[in-house]
Parts: sequence; C-alpha cells; structure tokens
Amino acid sequence: DPVHLGIIFLANLGIGYTTPPVGMNLFIASFRFEKPIVKLYAASVPFLIILLISLIFITYIPELSLWLVDLLVAK
Repeated sequence: DPVHLGIIFLANLGIGYTTPPVGMNLFIASFRFEKPIVKLYAASVPFLIILLISLIFITYIPELSLWLVDLLVAK
C-alpha cells in the first residue's frame, strides 16, 4: 500500500532528523535555546526509543497507521 509506505517513510525521516550525526532538529534546538548539544542528545534518548518502538508497530501492524484512511475511503 503506497499510503502505508509513505507513513513509514515519514516516520523514518522524523527519527533521522533527531539522531546523530545529522540531527538537524537537535542542532536547531541547541541554537535556539542556547543549550549544549550533548545535553540535548542525552535528553532525546528516551523519546528516540519510543519513536523506534512505534515505528516497529507501524511497520508490522498497518492497521495502526491506516485506520483513518480505511474509515474515510469506502471500499
């Protein structure tokens, strides 16, 4: 299903933007809030674990991400 693939792709992009070495979102937050990047990396680890677990669920249980599409589109 292309919609499911798109949702997986966007979830992976969100994880990628918050992890080193790129971590663009963390660099922007570090600059904006004037906090050291190492402190932000340490604070983001629990959220990263939650994102990875949710990505596994979204990938292997498509109904979690497609329930609204199924509700709106009559089959």
